[in-house]
Amino acid sequence: MTKLFIYLDESGDLGWKLDQPYRDGGSSRFLTIAALIVSENSVHAPARVMRKLYDKFKWPTNREKKWARMEPEERIEFARLAAKLSAANAGGIQYVSITARKCNVRDHIRRDPNKLYNYMIGLLLLDHMARADEVIFAPDDRSIKVRSGNSLNDYLQTKLWFDKQATTVLKTVPCDSATNLCVQFADMISGVAQSHYEDRNSESLRTMARCFRPFLIYN
Repeated sequence: MTKLFIYLDESGDLGWKLDQPYRDGGSSRFLTIAALIVSENSVHAPARVMRKLYDKFKWPTNREKKWARMEPEERIEFARLAAKLSAANAGGIQYVSITARKCNVRDHIRRDPNKLYNYMIGLLLLDHMARADEVIFAPDDRSIKVRSGNSLNDYLQTKLWFDKQATTVLKTVPCDSATNLCVQFADMISGVAQSHYEDRNSESLRTMARCFRPFLIYN
């Protein structure tokens, strides 16, 4: 039986205050959702990379390290280790992301951002999920978008069974990124893509060019 583990986090926000500068009264111009997709054989490898980063940079282990608070040197080192990990686990570890250019999202969609969030996750992950018999899906539970009971799990499961004609069994297990190194890894993947689009800083993305290609919608 094929089993996949998928860890998900996001960068940016779902605010729509686009008439003021981002980080100075305005909302982010882009929203990125990223996922770390891991086979059963490689499931422990990303956490080992995160431990190396905590050790190398002497990050306090009682405080989650977020991409937004990382120094340029730390970001490049993450990208380097992530690329190395992908090369050493060919097919067993994948990095994927989807980014929406928010200014081009139509007004009626903005009124229910939960649907946009679910739609983006579907575009990003359904094809990957459909290739597995079982998927353990772990989004960060601090995101307000996944606090509505089983709506995200039901949406994805329905799409898998009816649209994709897959027999995949999906188990969604929201978790706290503060205690899950793989979700923290996904946060950093989302940060790599968000930095590329939001801040036009692509150095980390160039380091990961062979293993990670962000996907942009509403462009």
